[in-house]
Amino acid sequence: MASLLASMAKVGSGSFLSRVLGFIRDLVVARVFGADAATDAFFVAFKIPNFARRLFAEGAFSAALVPILHEYREQPGLAVLKRFVDDMAGTLGAALLLLTALGILCAPILILAFAPGFGADASQFDLAVAMLRLTLPYLLFITLAAFAGSILNTYEHFGVPAFTPVLLNLILIGCALWLAPNLEQPILALAWGVLIAGLVQLAFLLPFLKRLGLLPRPRLNPRDPGVKRVFRQIGPAILGGSAGQISLLLNTLLASFLTTGSISWLYYADRLMEFPLGILAVALGTAIMPRLSQRHAARDPAAFSATLDWALRLVLLLGLPSAIGLLALSGPLMATLFHSAEFGGEDVAMAARGLMAYSLGVVAFMAIKVLIPGYYARQDIGTPVRIAMVALSVGLIANLVLMVPLGHAGLALGTTIAATVNAALLLRGLRREGIYRPARGWRRRLVQGLTASLAMGLLLSWGTGPTADWIAASGAERVWNLVTWILAGGLFYVAALGATGVRPGDLRP
Repeated sequence: MASLLASMAKVGSGSFLSRVLGFIRDLVVARVFGADAATDAFFVAFKIPNFARRLFAEGAFSAALVPILHEYREQPGLAVLKRFVDDMAGTLGAALLLLTALGILCAPILILAFAPGFGADASQFDLAVAMLRLTLPYLLFITLAAFAGSILNTYEHFGVPAFTPVLLNLILIGCALWLAPNLEQPILALAWGVLIAGLVQLAFLLPFLKRLGLLPRPRLNPRDPGVKRVFRQIGPAILGGSAGQISLLLNTLLASFLTTGSISWLYYADRLMEFPLGILAVALGTAIMPRLSQRHAARDPAAFSATLDWALRLVLLLGLPSAIGLLALSGPLMATLFHSAEFGGEDVAMAARGLMAYSLGVVAFMAIKVLIPGYYARQDIGTPVRIAMVALSVGLIANLVLMVPLGHAGLALGTTIAATVNAALLLRGLRREGIYRPARGWRRRLVQGLTASLAMGLLLSWGTGPTADWIAASGAERVWNLVTWILAGGLFYVAALGATGVRPGDLRP
C-alpha cells in the first residue's frame, strides 16, 4: 500500500494549488465586489453548477464509475474498454446537453427554487437568472471532464485531474480583474469566467486520454450494458455521497430569507472549510477508491479493511488539528483574506461565525469521503442513499430550528450536525457487516490526536488575540502574523503528537 501515499500526494498537491488559487480568487472577488445583493446573486448562480462540480469531480459520480471502468480494464485488450468509453461519452453527453438546455429554459424557476428570497427584489432576481444562464453550461463541461478524470484515475494517473480545478480559479481571477471593468454590469464577468473555465478544463484533459488510446469518439448507445449500469447507479450514488453538499445547497435556499449578505458570509466560510477537505479528504477518497475496487475484485477482505483503517487513521490525525485550527483562527483568517473597504468588519465577524460552526464538522466531512468508497467499491449504492436521507432529514430539522436564534451560523451548524450523523451511520454500517474491522490502538490514537489538537488550539487562541486587532492591522501585518501562527500551530501540533507517542510510522499504510 506504499503507493497509496504517493497517489494521495499527487492528488493533494494539485488540490493544494487549486485551493490556494481559490483563496486568491475569493480575495479578489471580495475586494472587487464586496458582499451585497449582486454578489449574493452570483453566488446563487454559481452555487448550482458548482454543486454539480463537487458531486461529479470530487465524489459520487467518480465513485460509481471507477469500479465499472476497472472491470472493463481487466478484460483482455483495449477494444472492449474503448467501446464502453465511446458509448458512455456519447450517451452522457447527450443527457447532459438536454439537461443543460432545460436548465437554461427554466432558469427563473431554478432561482426561485434555490433562493426564493430573491423574488422580493426584481433587479436581483433578474441578475441571478441572467448569470445562471451563463453558468449552467459549466455542468455539461465539468461532468464530461469528471468522466475523463475518472478514466485517468482508473489508471492511477491522479495528478492531471487533480490539477484541472486550478484552471477555473485562474480564469475567474482574470475575469474579475480585467473583464469586469469593461462591462456595464461588472459582476457578469464572473459568470462568463465560469462558462469559459468549464470548456478549458475539459479541453485540457483530452490529450492525456489520447495518450492512453482512450480519447472518446462519442456514440449514442444507451442500451450498452455498462452504460445502463452506470446510469442506474449515478442517481443513487449522488444521493448517497452528497448529503453534505445538498445540505450546503439548502443553506443557500434558507439564507436567502436572512439578512442581506448571509449567502456571501456562508460562501466564504464554506470556502475556508473546504480547504482541508479538498487537500486531504478528496485526496484520500480518490487514492483509495481504485485500490478498494481491486481488493474487492481480488476477494481480499483483510486488505480491504486495512486500506480503510489506514485512511481513517489519517482522517483522525490530520482532520482533528484542521478542525480546531479553523475554529481558533476563524477571525484572523477572515480578516486577513477578505477584509477590505467592500468587505468590512461586520462582514468579517459574520463570516467567521459561519466558519466556526462549519469547522466542528470537518472530521465528519473527511470521514464521509473515506467511508463512502467502502460501499461504492463493492457496488453497494443503496445503503449510503438510505443513510444520506436520514442525515439530510436531521440536518434540515436542525437548520430550521437553529436559523432563528443563530441566523446563518445556525445553518452552518445544522450542516455540521447532518455530516456527523452521516459519518456515524456509514461507519456503523461497515462495522456491522464486518467489512471494516478496526485495527488495535484506536482508543490510544484518539486520545493522542485530541490531546495534541486541543493543545494547539489553546496556543492559537491565546496567541492570535481578538479579531478587532487583526482588522486594525495593515494588510502586510495580517498576512505575516497569520502565516507565522499557522506555521507555529502546525509545528506545535507535530511536537505534541510526538510527546504523546505518535511516530512517523503510524502514518504509513
